[in-house]
Amino acid sequence: MTERPGPAGDATGGPVPTTPVCYRHPDRETYVRCTRCDRPICPECMREASVGHQCPECVNEGRRSVRPARTAFGGGAAGRRGLVTRTLIALNVLAMVLSILSDRGGDAMVGGSGLGGLLGGGTPLTQWGAVLAQWPPQFPVEGVATGEWYRLVTAMFLHYGLVHLLLNMWALWVLGRDLEALLGPLRFLGLYLVAGLGGNVAAYLFSDPNAASAGASTAIFGLFAAVFVIMRRLGRDTSAIVPILVINLIFTFTVPSISIPGHIGGLVTGAAMGWVLAYAPRMRRSVFQAAGTAVILVALLGLVIVRTAMLTG
Repeated sequence: MTERPGPAGDATGGPVPTTPVCYRHPDRETYVRCTRCDRPICPECMREASVGHQCPECVNEGRRSVRPARTAFGGGAAGRRGLVTRTLIALNVLAMVLSILSDRGGDAMVGGSGLGGLLGGGTPLTQWGAVLAQWPPQFPVEGVATGEWYRLVTAMFLHYGLVHLLLNMWALWVLGRDLEALLGPLRFLGLYLVAGLGGNVAAYLFSDPNAASAGASTAIFGLFAAVFVIMRRLGRDTSAIVPILVINLIFTFTVPSISIPGHIGGLVTGAAMGWVLAYAPRMRRSVFQAAGTAVILVALLGLVIVRTAMLTG
């Protein structure tokens, strides 16, 4: 205990009284003690606690010993800021700008097929990065079947026109913030990328070999499916999400030039990822989620290998 000598004792030789001083400021008298370590603390050092006051060191020690709050799916407080959602939107917008700059025909923003030409046309960048199995032999050799596997990833960041981009980014903004807050940044990013990859793999499997497709809608449909699964896991009403999903499916099957395999593939993969993330046992949550994601990725990889063998064999 840090104390300061008080007035001298009396002539009878009795005990000399002392006055407690703050252990961090020896020049300040105080009669308040930290409820955790019992050291005297002055008003400047007092930190209000549930009972009484604590010193700064005890408060810091308590913060280190308290586990950070987690959601039911393992997400932390960082997901509430929506940084991954914002970053994904920024990457898609940047890709659109680069696509427009690469276009010399002037139809990057409008002029393509679908929705009266509002979906925009292809550009050198979309030709380079869209999902494409392979061109016929008389054209330059290119496509996933010829080894350009990167297309299965780059295609989810490229769009045919501004309308195509805006529709997908609006959906990503609406769905992404809530999902990222529930799942956390890393799990949400994994959901987005794996769902987008699953949709692009489905487009590679079931589309015509010389038909190109691109867009974030493969991942967006995966987010829709994951929201449905997670809401069911939480016991919440899903009646609001079902009509939106049905409307999007109607557009998928009725609007020309929309990749039906890509949308359905993203939906199925997103549902699978949603189940892995939502139903992981609490005691082994991270291990189960990582293992489930790895199984899905291996399955997608196997499908790509089989399709490539069929096209090149």
